[in-house]
Amino acid sequence: MTTDERPVEPEQPVDDDAPAPERRRHLKVWQESVLLLAVALALAVVIKGLFVQAFYIPSESMEPGLVENDRILVQKVSYWFGGSPQRGDVVVFKDPDNWLGGEDSGPTNPLTKALAKIGLYPEGGHLVKRVIGVAGDVITCCDDQGRLAVNGEPVDESEYIADDQGVDCAGPMTGNCDWTAGPVPEGHIFVMGDNRSHSADSTVHLCLKNQTDCTMNPYVDVDLVVGKVFMLVWPTDRFGRIGTPDAFDDVPDPE
Repeated sequence: MTTDERPVEPEQPVDDDAPAPERRRHLKVWQESVLLLAVALALAVVIKGLFVQAFYIPSESMEPGLVENDRILVQKVSYWFGGSPQRGDVVVFKDPDNWLGGEDSGPTNPLTKALAKIGLYPEGGHLVKRVIGVAGDVITCCDDQGRLAVNGEPVDESEYIADDQGVDCAGPMTGNCDWTAGPVPEGHIFVMGDNRSHSADSTVHLCLKNQTDCTMNPYVDVDLVVGKVFMLVWPTDRFGRIGTPDAFDDVPDPE
């Protein structure tokens, strides 16, 4: 005869001296919130310091692609491990030689200043421009079509520069279409805004042909470069990736 019943286990003796099982302690809601906030801030500091940082566009100098007050992300790892800014890259760099003249001071109230320090709010005191020349390059303005030439090769920048009917060439804010810059010193870059008639860039700090005793420096030390702009994140209707155009692909290496 079979049965589905299992044999009865003998009752185990109760040890009154055995320690009671420990209950798992849970943090209170406010304690968990503080811990999560601390972890988030720590991650933000690490991400800002090593990988990505937010900035805003402080002026109209990079129109039409980047408009004043746009929010952008800068990729810091772009130039790690021996990499360096390339022609056509849009880069953010620290203000060299007071180019900003005290403008664009960034966040002004204590909260936004604190957020900027940890990478959660765009910082001031920086500029965003496009790299036109790298070490050894000679930039000439301009050919009979109003194009810049780099190392003797004309560059078609119509894809991204502002179409300003009052400007005869893709030259500087000063309106001068007859200048030469370079060779660009080692470890430096020559930069220009895409809105050529409204950009206080390298050309504004260039010593022109008829100037004497000129001490201005139009070049940006690559050590001041924070990184390459790779994403437009605000406003959301223009959200998208920012790449490097192929306009400089045919430019030869400097001699």
